[in-house]
Amino acid sequence: MREPNHYNAILAEGCAVPTLLCGHCHSILSRSRIFLNEGDNQQSIECRTIGLCSADDCGAVNCCDDAMRHIDNPERLFGLAC
Repeated sequence: MREPNHYNAILAEGCAVPTLLCGHCHSILSRSRIFLNEGDNQQSIECRTIGLCSADDCGAVNCCDDAMRHIDNPERLFGLAC
């Protein structure tokens, strides 16, 4: 099995609610698939926050660190239901 590609998530512009997009296919990254890269969720990527794309033909692993730096209160993202 091939090692999955890693991409950088993108912060969607013009959204009232912080929305992250997959850096590969630009699908919305669901809040339920964004998590801290630690403990049982540890991925082999040097990144604090990981977003897994749920698009049918994508499945990319996204580093969300850069995109979350542009959110006024990045911890707010973890309190939202997407």
